[in-house]
Amino acid sequence: MRKPVLTAYLQALLVPISQLHYTWLQKRLDDWYVLNHTGKVFSLRNVLNDKLDVASRRIYITDGNAFPRKYIYTRAEKKPVFLGKLFIYQNSEYLNTGVDFIVFVPQEVIDTKINELHSQIRKYKLASKRYQIRPI
Repeated sequence: MRKPVLTAYLQALLVPISQLHYTWLQKRLDDWYVLNHTGKVFSLRNVLNDKLDVASRRIYITDGNAFPRKYIYTRAEKKPVFLGKLFIYQNSEYLNTGVDFIVFVPQEVIDTKINELHSQIRKYKLASKRYQIRPI
């Protein structure tokens, strides 16, 4: 009688310790995942596809647009007035004011998981880099 009761008591004492060990192992695996992925393009693309688009893996990243600005000078400045063929871009597409990379994401991911997408990008990107999300 004494041995089964003592065994059951010891097993009851060990259950919280085994649960704590399991949660520690899960946290350790998550930390290893974060440490093994960086803000580099291939690594960030893999993280976003692993978290947000597991089945299709359609998320990809390209460089941002960096168009030089063209200025119109007055006659008093005595600079060339002819601009040639001129394209009008958004303000975010010019050099030093635009984005450093563009993340192309399926529309259904944008509709359902936009906050998680922003948090994952901010977690892994370099602090000085700016990004833009566009639908595929």
